[in-house]
Order: sequence, then C-alpha cells, then structure tokens
Amino acid sequence: MPKYHHFGVPSSKVYPKATYIAPGKVYATNPDDSPYCIEFLRFEKDSQMPKEVMTKPHVAFVVDDLKKELKGKNVLIQPFDATDKLRVAFITDGDALIELMEMKG
Repeated sequence: MPKYHHFGVPSSKVYPKATYIAPGKVYATNPDDSPYCIEFLRFEKDSQMPKEVMTKPHVAFVVDDLKKELKGKNVLIQPFDATDKLRVAFITDGDALIELMEMKG
C-alpha cells in the first residue's frame, strides 16, 4: 500500500537549503523541513522534465516496488535515480500528477 510522503509545488523562489537533483535539473527542498510535508521545486530553464511536472503540483507516495506499482498506470516519467538512495517515477491519474518513490538500500 502506498504511503503518503509529500506534496510538491513548483516555485520560482530560491530556497537556500534546496538540493540539486541533476537528472531533472531541479532544486528541491526537503519536505521533512516543512510542517506540512511540502517540497518546493525550482527547475532550471533547460530542464527536460515534462511541462506538467514543472508547472503542476503533485502528491508523492513511497512504494515498496516501483516496477510493480507502474504496471497498468499512465506513466509520464519512467523510473530514474533521483539520488543514490531514491528511485522515482511520475504517473497521472486523471488530472492528478503523482510521484511514486522507492527507497533503495
């Protein structure tokens, strides 16, 4: 069963503690630093992420098996390693944008 992790919000604001995630060319804040588990995302101008991800908020869930969770889903972004400990993918469910996260190791 997926477990809620955070709510992601695209932003143009520069957050000093944001971490750079090279595959997405995005700076992301740590949702653990927010009392409401909000992650703010600032994309570089040349980011190749889909427009939906760069402009729409998303909800993120931790799953045990990312490959299994993606079966039969409308996959917007195929799985990729966001960090050495985190593999993610994005799907859509109707108009909702959803990030699925698998913790590695």
